[in-house]
Amino acid sequence: MTDLLPTHDDVRRAADRLRPVAAITPLIESPLLNEELGGRLLIKCEMLQRTGSFKFRGAYNRISMIPDDKRKDGVVCFSSGNHAQGVAAAAQMLGVKAVCVMPSDAPKLKIENSRAFGAEIILYDRFRDSREEIGDRISRERGSTLVKPFDDPGIITGQGTIGLEIADQAKALGVKPDAVLAGCSGGGLITGIALGLSGGLAETAVYSVEPVGLDDMARSLESGRVEKNDPAARTICDALMSPSPGDITFAIARQRLKGGLAVTDAEVKKAMALAFRHFKIVCEPGGAVGIAAVMTGKMPIKGRTVVVVASGGNVDPALFQEALASA
Repeated sequence: MTDLLPTHDDVRRAADRLRPVAAITPLIESPLLNEELGGRLLIKCEMLQRTGSFKFRGAYNRISMIPDDKRKDGVVCFSSGNHAQGVAAAAQMLGVKAVCVMPSDAPKLKIENSRAFGAEIILYDRFRDSREEIGDRISRERGSTLVKPFDDPGIITGQGTIGLEIADQAKALGVKPDAVLAGCSGGGLITGIALGLSGGLAETAVYSVEPVGLDDMARSLESGRVEKNDPAARTICDALMSPSPGDITFAIARQRLKGGLAVTDAEVKKAMALAFRHFKIVCEPGGAVGIAAVMTGKMPIKGRTVVVVASGGNVDPALFQEALASA
């Protein structure tokens, strides 16, 4: 398995594919907050990416790698929302039909946006049905290419272009981050970032951040084997509810991640409000977990420079208003 893992060079090739279509998202900071923290917090704003999250990067990279003669059969994905939007948008741009298998309780915004990009939407019950079985069945029946949400080299290396951008932007600022944090569900984002950083910022520590009770990556890194989440676990971080890390992502994580952190829903809501107040950005819950880890002291920042990837901004207005009110 490890001999077949994607590399930093694969991330570079993904960057070449994405250069004409993906946004280079900004790396921002708040001098007032830095003064309060006694360190430097830099936010990578992936909510400003196409479709409002980092997922477009991996989806476009993976679909663009499908041979021309297979594209006519379309693609199918399963997703809590952001991957579906990324696949739908990328497929539309590349002239490929897309089917998105989504949980019926996904944020309405994510379902509506995926449909608006031209995808066929199939809803399922995330607590009773197997999205993998539904996706596999559709793939077999229609001959479509299954575009997995995280455990695929094309997806991982597409997300890894964020790491390349962080390295370039940090260099332009004249800083070497002590740590980089990003939310983690199946691990495609955080392991891709680690690969992307392995060129220019190989000594920077990389950490996954997950909701308490769904911190399978953190527990897997600690035990040395793939751990699963309790199916009864719940969180407002709808984008971070994968049952376990992927085989490929965990193999990369064991090599390149320093560790994993976990935050509560209440801490996430406060982080969403803080992001709006200090940075004027809208974070969905899963996109705010890294900020929560810094603000709670779970990731020390005093006298250090920490980069947090705010991975998406596709949040239902009611939940965002609740987060602002709770703070």
